[in-house]
Amino acid sequence: MDFNKIIDSRSSVNSFSSKKPSWKPVMLAIDAALQGPFAGNRNNLKFIIVEDKNTIKSLAKHSNQSWISETKLAIVVISDDTILENLYGEKGRVYSRQQAGAAIQTVLFKLVDQKLSACWVGSYTDEIIKQLLKIPAHMQIEAIIPVGYAKHKQKKKRKVELSNSVNWEEYGMNRRPSLTEEHGIKELD
Repeated sequence: MDFNKIIDSRSSVNSFSSKKPSWKPVMLAIDAALQGPFAGNRNNLKFIIVEDKNTIKSLAKHSNQSWISETKLAIVVISDDTILENLYGEKGRVYSRQQAGAAIQTVLFKLVDQKLSACWVGSYTDEIIKQLLKIPAHMQIEAIIPVGYAKHKQKKKRKVELSNSVNWEEYGMNRRPSLTEEHGIKELD
């Protein structure tokens, strides 16, 4: 699929049909994320694929988002900050969040490319989910991604206008300086 079409097609889906997605496109999505950039070329991410109905219900309960229980498959993204902290000190934690976000976004885009729907869930009770999935205490849960087929076709609207988000040269400059401004040339009459 064309990348612009993938971007335009991606939306956060929180209502899934009863059709179970295959694990194969999910593996392709995770593999795509593993091809992305990593600080110091060190991957600190792990992915847990959850297909057990009761475990998915527990994820829904401890995320306080009942709709998650509709899905038949979820991906839990986790990271080990110590890998990057050993290389970069405190800044390693920042790099860990950055590369987790980039990987999650890549997973979401690749899922769209595989004709699947998903949602990035960032609210959950960490300790309970760690116990449920036997995640070591030193690791961080980055996201829960319910995956499936959308129950309803969603109309996506543009979230933010580009002109409201871009600044030029400094914060608050919402337009690109003209050629004359850039070079300190006074306008000619």
